[in-house]
Amino acid sequence: MLAYSAAVPDPIFSDRRLAEIYDPMDPDRSDLDAYAAMVDEFGAGSVLDVGCGTGTFACLLAARGVEVIGVDPAGASLDVARTKPGADLVRWIDGDATTLPSLQVDLATMTANVAQVFVTDESWAATLQGIRAALKPQGRVVFEVRDPARRAWQEWDREHTHETKDVPGVGPVETWCDLTDVSGQLVSFRWTNIFHADGATIISDSTLRFRTRQEIEQSLRDNGFTVDVVRDAPDRPRRELVFVATRES
Repeated sequence: MLAYSAAVPDPIFSDRRLAEIYDPMDPDRSDLDAYAAMVDEFGAGSVLDVGCGTGTFACLLAARGVEVIGVDPAGASLDVARTKPGADLVRWIDGDATTLPSLQVDLATMTANVAQVFVTDESWAATLQGIRAALKPQGRVVFEVRDPARRAWQEWDREHTHETKDVPGVGPVETWCDLTDVSGQLVSFRWTNIFHADGATIISDSTLRFRTRQEIEQSLRDNGFTVDVVRDAPDRPRRELVFVATRES
């Protein structure tokens, strides 16, 4: 799958039927290994998972003894998250980084390109400010974005994305993506999902923003962070930019 939702979630995360097939349709979450390693690297005992979706990463960390808060505006995704093993160890919040209660965590994460769903400068700045307020002094935020120079959207078409999987308890589900618009840094696309058991077709439209590395670094500085390092994603070399930034006192 290609995106997470913003404060108004896309159907792929907020529609019950789509949320329930999200994990079985995209089961490879090896991208989370690098984030789990950074939790260890930074000695984080508490983590805020912004855009936690169906809770895979939050439950993984909780099972390791980390105190985890998962926040997401898509209620259907949170419903799925709450059914997973270890979900009772996670504090789930229906909302986003701008609506958090008072928190003091060591690390905040935005996995799976969550940072790209904030398409306006205002929503992105508000998200960074909300995360900063939730961090302890010298706490860190870690997130990834796709490198716009790689133009990943050029493969967001039926040829590259079409697949059919037999989902347990659901039956065959056919999906594909179509690119619908590219306007500057904004890339829009549509997922078509066909449930063959009953013939239902559910459409989900999404838009991501492809900011440059320089823009993101400046936005972090403008919102009270020091950029520590920008890393390559180990599972997607030269395709992703992974930002690590520390909350300024």
